[in-house]
Amino acid sequence: MTAVDDRPTTGNVEIEPTTSNMVKFFENLEVPEDFKVELLRGEIVMMAGPDLVHNLIVEAVVDQIPRQKWHRLQTQDIDILSENSEPQPDLVVLERGVVPESGRLMPTKVVTMLIEVVSKTSVDRDYGIKRSIYAAGKAPAYLIIDPTMAQCVLLTEPVGEGEEADYSVQRLTKFGDPVPLELLGLELDTSEFGTLKGVKPHRRP
Repeated sequence: MTAVDDRPTTGNVEIEPTTSNMVKFFENLEVPEDFKVELLRGEIVMMAGPDLVHNLIVEAVVDQIPRQKWHRLQTQDIDILSENSEPQPDLVVLERGVVPESGRLMPTKVVTMLIEVVSKTSVDRDYGIKRSIYAAGKAPAYLIIDPTMAQCVLLTEPVGEGEEADYSVQRLTKFGDPVPLELLGLELDTSEFGTLKGVKPHRRP
Protein backbone atom coordinates (compact mmCIF):
# COMPACT_ATOMS: atom_id res chain seq x y z
CA MET A 1 0.00 0.00 0.00
CA THR A 2 1.17 3.52 -0.69
CA ALA A 3 0.15 6.31 1.65
CA VAL A 4 0.69 9.87 0.56
CA ASP A 5 1.47 12.73 2.92
CA ASP A 6 0.66 16.39 2.14
CA ARG A 7 0.06 16.15 -1.61
CA PRO A 8 -1.35 13.29 -3.72
CA THR A 9 1.21 11.71 -6.01
CA THR A 10 0.31 8.04 -6.44
CA GLY A 11 -2.53 5.65 -5.80
CA ASN A 12 -2.51 2.41 -3.87
CA VAL A 13 -0.07 -0.18 -5.14
CA GLU A 14 -1.05 -3.84 -4.92
CA ILE A 15 1.75 -6.39 -4.76
CA GLU A 16 2.18 -9.72 -3.04
CA PRO A 17 2.36 -9.08 0.73
CA THR A 18 5.78 -10.59 1.35
CA THR A 19 8.69 -8.78 2.92
CA SER A 20 11.11 -9.54 0.08
CA ASN A 21 8.71 -8.40 -2.64
CA MET A 22 7.74 -5.25 -0.79
CA VAL A 23 11.35 -4.29 -0.07
CA LYS A 24 12.37 -4.95 -3.68
CA PHE A 25 9.46 -2.86 -4.96
CA PHE A 26 10.26 -0.05 -2.53
CA GLU A 27 13.96 0.04 -3.38
CA ASN A 28 13.17 0.33 -7.10
CA LEU A 29 10.45 2.94 -6.68
CA GLU A 30 10.93 6.11 -8.73
CA VAL A 31 10.39 9.03 -6.35
CA PRO A 32 9.50 12.51 -7.65
CA GLU A 33 12.10 15.19 -7.00
CA ASP A 34 11.77 16.98 -3.63
CA PHE A 35 9.77 14.12 -2.11
CA LYS A 36 10.78 11.76 0.68
CA VAL A 37 9.62 8.15 0.79
CA GLU A 38 9.73 5.60 3.60
CA LEU A 39 8.73 1.97 4.07
CA LEU A 40 6.89 1.58 7.39
CA ARG A 41 5.73 -1.95 8.20
CA GLY A 42 4.93 -2.70 4.60
CA GLU A 43 3.33 0.64 3.80
CA ILE A 44 5.07 3.05 1.45
CA VAL A 45 4.65 6.62 2.68
CA MET A 46 5.53 9.54 0.42
CA MET A 47 5.95 13.04 1.85
CA ALA A 48 6.34 16.49 0.36
CA GLY A 49 9.25 18.72 1.35
CA PRO A 50 9.31 19.92 4.97
CA ASP A 51 8.31 23.30 6.40
CA LEU A 52 10.95 25.98 7.05
CA VAL A 53 10.33 25.65 10.82
CA HIS A 54 11.21 21.97 10.51
CA ASN A 55 14.47 22.65 8.66
CA LEU A 56 15.56 25.36 11.08
CA ILE A 57 15.02 23.04 14.04
CA VAL A 58 17.07 20.30 12.41
CA GLU A 59 19.84 22.84 11.72
CA ALA A 60 19.76 24.01 15.36
CA VAL A 61 20.08 20.42 16.60
CA VAL A 62 22.95 19.61 14.25
CA ASP A 63 24.82 22.71 15.39
CA GLN A 64 24.71 21.49 19.00
CA ILE A 65 25.98 17.95 18.45
CA PRO A 66 29.80 18.01 18.24
CA ARG A 67 31.03 16.86 14.85
CA GLN A 68 34.33 15.72 16.35
CA LYS A 69 32.58 12.84 18.15
CA TRP A 70 29.32 12.29 16.30
CA HIS A 71 28.02 11.84 12.77
CA ARG A 72 24.80 13.86 12.25
CA LEU A 73 23.24 12.34 9.14
CA GLN A 74 20.20 13.52 7.24
CA THR A 75 18.44 11.62 4.42
CA GLN A 76 19.85 8.38 5.84
CA ASP A 77 17.75 5.22 5.45
CA ILE A 78 17.70 2.85 8.42
CA ASP A 79 17.78 -0.96 8.21
CA ILE A 80 14.87 -2.37 10.21
CA LEU A 81 14.00 -5.04 7.68
CA SER A 82 12.84 -7.41 10.44
CA GLU A 83 9.92 -4.96 10.68
CA ASN A 84 9.47 -4.71 6.89
CA SER A 85 10.59 -1.11 7.35
CA GLU A 86 13.15 1.29 5.92
CA PRO A 87 12.46 4.59 7.69
CA GLN A 88 14.38 7.77 6.99
CA PRO A 89 14.56 9.81 10.22
CA ASP A 90 15.09 13.55 10.06
CA LEU A 91 18.42 13.06 11.83
CA VAL A 92 20.54 10.00 12.63
CA VAL A 93 23.25 10.34 15.27
CA LEU A 94 26.03 7.80 15.69
CA GLU A 95 29.59 7.73 16.95
CA ARG A 96 32.47 8.33 14.61
CA GLY A 97 34.38 5.17 13.85
CA VAL A 98 31.37 2.83 13.76
CA VAL A 99 30.00 3.77 10.34
CA PRO A 100 30.04 1.07 7.63
CA GLU A 101 32.31 1.80 4.66
CA SER A 102 29.41 1.88 2.23
CA GLY A 103 25.79 0.89 1.72
CA ARG A 104 22.43 2.58 1.52
CA LEU A 105 20.99 1.24 4.79
CA MET A 106 22.38 2.06 8.25
CA PRO A 107 21.97 -0.80 10.75
CA THR A 108 20.30 0.27 13.99
CA LYS A 109 22.94 -1.57 16.02
CA VAL A 110 25.41 1.28 15.33
CA VAL A 111 22.91 4.11 15.88
CA THR A 112 22.93 6.11 19.11
CA MET A 113 19.87 8.33 18.55
CA LEU A 114 17.12 8.84 15.98
CA ILE A 115 15.40 12.23 15.75
CA GLU A 116 12.11 13.20 14.12
CA VAL A 117 10.68 16.72 13.85
CA VAL A 118 6.90 16.51 13.74
CA SER A 119 5.11 18.07 10.76
CA LYS A 120 1.43 18.99 10.58
CA THR A 121 0.67 15.63 8.94
CA SER A 122 3.15 13.32 10.69
CA VAL A 123 1.86 13.43 14.27
CA ASP A 124 0.39 9.92 14.37
CA ARG A 125 3.29 8.47 12.42
CA ASP A 126 6.07 10.02 14.55
CA TYR A 127 4.39 9.34 17.89
CA GLY A 128 2.89 6.00 16.88
CA ILE A 129 4.27 3.59 14.30
CA LYS A 130 7.78 5.05 14.24
CA ARG A 131 7.99 4.86 18.02
CA SER A 132 7.15 1.16 17.77
CA ILE A 133 9.43 0.49 14.79
CA TYR A 134 12.43 2.24 16.34
CA ALA A 135 11.91 0.39 19.62
CA ALA A 136 11.62 -2.93 17.75
CA GLY A 137 14.87 -2.08 15.98
CA LYS A 138 16.48 -1.47 19.40
CA ALA A 139 17.55 2.10 18.62
CA PRO A 140 18.81 3.24 22.06
CA ALA A 141 17.10 6.63 21.97
CA TYR A 142 14.37 8.31 19.94
CA LEU A 143 13.85 12.06 20.24
CA ILE A 144 10.60 13.58 18.97
CA ILE A 145 10.72 17.35 18.49
CA ASP A 146 7.21 18.74 18.13
CA PRO A 147 6.82 22.35 16.92
CA THR A 148 3.02 22.09 17.12
CA MET A 149 2.94 21.45 20.87
CA ALA A 150 6.32 23.16 21.53
CA GLN A 151 7.68 20.07 23.23
CA CYS A 152 10.39 17.43 23.00
CA VAL A 153 9.78 13.80 23.94
CA LEU A 154 12.87 11.72 24.64
CA LEU A 155 12.31 7.96 24.56
CA THR A 156 14.93 5.51 25.84
CA GLU A 157 15.32 1.86 26.87
CA PRO A 158 13.53 -0.05 24.09
CA VAL A 159 11.65 -3.20 25.08
CA GLY A 160 9.50 -5.78 23.32
CA GLU A 161 9.22 -7.10 19.80
CA GLY A 162 7.19 -6.29 16.69
CA GLU A 163 4.12 -4.13 17.05
CA GLU A 164 4.27 -4.51 20.85
CA ALA A 165 7.71 -2.90 21.04
CA ASP A 166 7.98 0.42 22.87
CA TYR A 167 10.31 2.56 24.94
CA SER A 168 10.05 2.07 28.69
CA VAL A 169 11.34 5.54 29.61
CA GLN A 170 9.71 8.76 28.39
CA ARG A 171 10.72 12.32 29.25
CA LEU A 172 8.76 15.36 28.05
CA THR A 173 10.38 18.80 27.94
CA LYS A 174 8.76 22.05 26.82
CA PHE A 175 10.53 24.32 24.34
CA GLY A 176 12.67 26.79 26.26
CA ASP A 177 13.94 24.21 28.73
CA PRO A 178 17.08 22.15 28.05
CA VAL A 179 16.71 18.49 27.09
CA PRO A 180 19.32 16.26 28.78
CA LEU A 181 20.73 13.92 26.14
CA GLU A 182 22.87 11.70 28.33
CA LEU A 183 23.79 9.30 25.54
CA LEU A 184 25.37 12.24 23.66
CA GLY A 185 26.83 13.86 26.76
CA LEU A 186 25.06 17.19 26.27
CA GLU A 187 21.98 19.26 27.02
CA LEU A 188 19.99 20.32 23.99
CA ASP A 189 19.12 24.02 23.96
CA THR A 190 15.55 24.37 22.69
CA SER A 191 15.15 28.11 23.22
CA GLU A 192 15.47 28.90 19.49
CA PHE A 193 13.10 26.19 18.27
CA GLY A 194 10.24 27.67 16.26
CA THR A 195 6.60 26.58 16.34
CA LEU A 196 4.02 25.85 13.66
CA LYS A 197 1.22 28.40 13.52
CA GLY A 198 -2.42 27.62 12.85
CA VAL A 199 -2.03 23.87 13.34
CA LYS A 200 -4.59 21.99 15.42
CA PRO A 201 -3.18 20.88 18.80
CA HIS A 202 -3.08 17.18 19.67
CA ARG A 203 -2.78 15.15 22.84
CA ARG A 204 0.29 13.08 22.07
CA PRO A 205 2.23 11.42 23.54
